[in-house]
Amino acid sequence: MTARAIMVWGCSSGAGKSLLTTALCRWAARRGIDVAPFKAQNMSNNARVVAGQNGRYGEIGAAQYFQALAARVEPSVDMNAVLLKPEGETTSQVVVNGRVAPGLSRMPWRERSHQLAMAARESFARLRDRHELLVIEGAGSPAEINLAAEDYVNLGTARWAAESGRLTSLMVADIDRGGAFAHCYGSWALLPKDLRATLAGFVFNKFRGDASLLAPGPEQLEQMTGVPLAAVLPMRRDHGVPEEDGVFDHHPIASAAPLQGVAAPVRTVAVVAYPQVSNLDEFQPLRQVPGLRLVWARSVAQLHGADWIVLPGSKQVSGDLAWLRAQGLDRMLRLYAAAGRPLLGVCGGLQMLGRTLSDPEGVDGEAGNWPGLDLLPLVTRYEAHKRVGRASGSFTGLASGPWRALNGVEVSGYEIRQGRTSPLDGQGATAVLRDREGLPLAWAAGSVLATSVHGLFESPAVLRALFGVGVKSLDDSFDELADMIDSCFAPGLLARLCE
Repeated sequence: MTARAIMVWGCSSGAGKSLLTTALCRWAARRGIDVAPFKAQNMSNNARVVAGQNGRYGEIGAAQYFQALAARVEPSVDMNAVLLKPEGETTSQVVVNGRVAPGLSRMPWRERSHQLAMAARESFARLRDRHELLVIEGAGSPAEINLAAEDYVNLGTARWAAESGRLTSLMVADIDRGGAFAHCYGSWALLPKDLRATLAGFVFNKFRGDASLLAPGPEQLEQMTGVPLAAVLPMRRDHGVPEEDGVFDHHPIASAAPLQGVAAPVRTVAVVAYPQVSNLDEFQPLRQVPGLRLVWARSVAQLHGADWIVLPGSKQVSGDLAWLRAQGLDRMLRLYAAAGRPLLGVCGGLQMLGRTLSDPEGVDGEAGNWPGLDLLPLVTRYEAHKRVGRASGSFTGLASGPWRALNGVEVSGYEIRQGRTSPLDGQGATAVLRDREGLPLAWAAGSVLATSVHGLFESPAVLRALFGVGVKSLDDSFDELADMIDSCFAPGLLARLCE
């Protein structure tokens, strides 16, 4: 089988490539097409655990995980061959085929590019041989001429797909930022000539207002490039699918559907957004809970008034813990816990809540030992081995306190961590969640709950236990995106692209 391919390029980062790729995957899957997503390289600290090679689990970018669910296929490491997980301003952990590659992580970008490209091409070939249609997401922009020689993510992947003569592509622009016509024309002009002919249409994303006011721009753009405007997609802040690089918003988010008879949000959840925060996508369901206000907090002022505080995952725990102290947030958290108010730590957040963090080999950053927030009697020691796997169990032992509603609730999620956490004997921490082998996955003391498992709020049972409501499912969100592009694309174009 030689798969057809649709390449989704963007005029910039954040233009809407991930969202359009997700929508195309579901649109094709509903037509009975065997479709799968692919992205040669992703840069994000939002990752998911999927089936890997040799029977082991691996990690891929969250966007490709959700795109696979939209396509109704099992997510695999081949769908995102290379994942770069930023650890600071100039360093990233390199994950290849789902596993950390320490040697490549230490190499300069241009020197490792060839090896990464080979791994990506092998993954692409395996997917191409297994599916009818691949929907390929580019990265950033394909018009970065300074990077063209090493750009296997956009240009290289497009050429691999075009070798069979079955590639068509779309170019997405964020019209809400302004300059969409110039972005499209400039990107087309800087595309290599051998790939311009694959471009089937431009897509304006995040449009607000009267689309008739775009005239005569689309006609003039097509006259200059030969490429039509294929679709104008509306601004959809409530699409329900986690963003590729996080779920940050310029303003706090409150549910669009408040509780009946309640005019304003009745509960605020503040997620502390330290510089190297990771896996923020797991909190996406909270944005849909009626009556709940979700805040990404980076200062003491943004924590004031919070009913719950969450310390999420971190790609560099010791650095983020130092940042948290520099902002004065540690004092606020201690006062909050002392008042008996709910405080949750997830993965890196769990480690911060403990008494000490020991990193003799510098796995997490610089070698050393650091005091934690000392809100739970736990100690963490970092190890070179990275734990990547799925986890499930039922909460127990939460007989009192703000988290007692979780008692008896079964959850399933995933672990991605470097660090082994253990309790201090007789110090008052209770293991309240264990896996099927009896290993602890969560501890609690008073109003503080900490777990190594990501994905807690993605469980309908957890949301019902804590908030008494359910939220729109991901599957419903995928269908809504497919409906949106079906109504917005030029008649017959999606069928020509996919079928």
